Amino acid sequence: MTEERDRLKYKLYHAASNGMSIALYTLLSDMKKNDANQILKENVSDEDGQECNPLVAAARFGREKVVQILLSKFNPDIEQEGVVKFDGYVIEGATALWCAACAGHLNIVKTLVRAGADVNHPTKTNSTPLRAACFDGRLDIVKYLTQHKADIHIANKYNNTCLMIAAYKGHIDVVNFLLQNGANPNERALCGATALHFSAECGHDDVVKELLNYGAIFYTNDSGMTPIKSAAERTRHFVVEYLIERPEITKEEQIEALELLGASYANDKDNYNIAKAYKYLHQSMCLRYSDPDNPIKKKLMPPIAAYENWIESQTLSELEAIQGNNNSIHMESLTIRERILGDRNPELPHPIIYRGAVFADNARFDRCLELWLHALKLRQKNHISVVKDLLRFAQVFSQMLHVGVQVTYGQVIEVLAAAIIELERNKEKLAKPDPKEQPETVMVICCFMYKILDEIESNLTTTLYLLTILTKLMKKCSEEEKFNVQRMVFTLNQLQLTLRNGQTLLHLACNAETPVDDFHTSDVCKFPCAETTRLLIRCGANVNAMDNDRNTPLHVIVNYHRAISDFLTLHSIITELTQNGAHTDIVNINGETPLEASSTGVAEIILKTQIKISLKCMAANAVKVNNIPYRGQVPSGLEEFIELHGIGVERMEQYKKDVNAL
Repeated sequence: MTEERDRLKYKLYHAASNGMSIALYTLLSDMKKNDANQILKENVSDEDGQECNPLVAAARFGREKVVQILLSKFNPDIEQEGVVKFDGYVIEGATALWCAACAGHLNIVKTLVRAGADVNHPTKTNSTPLRAACFDGRLDIVKYLTQHKADIHIANKYNNTCLMIAAYKGHIDVVNFLLQNGANPNERALCGATALHFSAECGHDDVVKELLNYGAIFYTNDSGMTPIKSAAERTRHFVVEYLIERPEITKEEQIEALELLGASYANDKDNYNIAKAYKYLHQSMCLRYSDPDNPIKKKLMPPIAAYENWIESQTLSELEAIQGNNNSIHMESLTIRERILGDRNPELPHPIIYRGAVFADNARFDRCLELWLHALKLRQKNHISVVKDLLRFAQVFSQMLHVGVQVTYGQVIEVLAAAIIELERNKEKLAKPDPKEQPETVMVICCFMYKILDEIESNLTTTLYLLTILTKLMKKCSEEEKFNVQRMVFTLNQLQLTLRNGQTLLHLACNAETPVDDFHTSDVCKFPCAETTRLLIRCGANVNAMDNDRNTPLHVIVNYHRAISDFLTLHSIITELTQNGAHTDIVNINGETPLEASSTGVAEIILKTQIKISLKCMAANAVKVNNIPYRGQVPSGLEEFIELHGIGVERMEQYKKDVNAL
């Protein structure tokens, strides 16, 4: 009966989503009225990750006739919430009205409002239907909702208002309407930004002017950014040129904005323009000395090695001396950006990374690494995720090794240290999320946890690449340097982090299926890797660690299919594992020992030469095979040892259920 009901629910959902109004009506008409109304209140999950009832689905996809039939012939819950997707965003707690407003279906909005839909019903992040319409710039829907008592002052969970989102998207007509109807242009989001910040940074000069006409004030947000600085940092020159003429902007602010505008043009990935960079730097310097008797001199900061210890130009003649020297302008600009923005600004690292990438493309790896290491430190200092940064280093190190350019021990160690810090932070978040970021609902919790798990997996595989790269350098390392590597790898092993499938770094080092990034990294990092395996084992990796299928690293390596063409790797890893305590009689979820799980005769032969089963192992096997009670009757350490060995049929089935449940 349950299966039949589920099939009916999916049919109704499919019909509603695809606008099959007649089919939907026919299915519902064949049911009792109460049963039909009840089933319409039940959410259905689809393959896209959406979870909602037929009414929400119909509103989401603009199926006007379906909505009319559902509301006129049946009694669905008009305020029922669902989970929908818009432009890649997962929206939890969306009603049919919210979906119709966000998707721009005016007629459906009108139908739902006439039927009594709450025009201010928010999503889980406190986004109202009006806010959704403002995001999409639908003035017609904005006007209609407002006329029917939609509150333009309700902000989302970040205190981001309808006016802010319209200003950010550049919808001048919506901005004008909201301002005329009493929207506060100086409301501040939790980050301290106003609508003026959002419009300025996106280059919407018409919106900026409109906001100022309604009394917008030049506030500073939590990152120390004013609207004019936000515009300059994003190379929005029309906005900057308009704002520097405003009476509210001081001469010092004019100079700083022009400097930042020029410096950003010199190192912006999407808007790079060296001519404009020099133009605005020159204009700002002229402004500094516009009053010869009272010049406004720069307050220089200490030189930064990554910027070639560059000292900024202090006079017009010094600046004019570097005109035409692009590298000098690049370094001048990076230095200016750090002075003005400060090292706590989250936007500071992007141009540094871009400039480093340009150096890498020109085979100037030394300069690339100096800049990237500086950016890496800035990001970690501000607790910004460095997943992509770490991988970027693994790629460039691999590229250097592949083309024969020297990679130094110090460079790799610095990145490995950052990777360990990142993994430690990942582990902390997994155990105890930041209260400020505490998720509010089950789905958001799941998304939050998946994001952390994704980061852990990416950081673990990148760390494995770094360890493999290090093994290529260690022959030339001093004893002190080798000890330092071992100490760091020991710290890594102590973290006991794994992939979702339970595989440890040692599993990955032994596994031919370990994913390897194909942008240069695959030229150097190949798995299984005997050297990386040896390094991990000698630094405390658990040779008997089991993944979710109870496979140990030994189970993994005996499945290596290149047993003949890469015999040395296979032999080396099996020998290394067994000589360092890997049990050859541990069984996996299928009840197989490594010998029984071997995929080639070669692996079997190597393993047989290494098999050494102790009396202790034999006793543990006997206990498990004969289902002899032992829990609570032997020391806890011995319980764990017995668990490693033979697994009874009942226990095996339960273990499979547990793994599937996870």
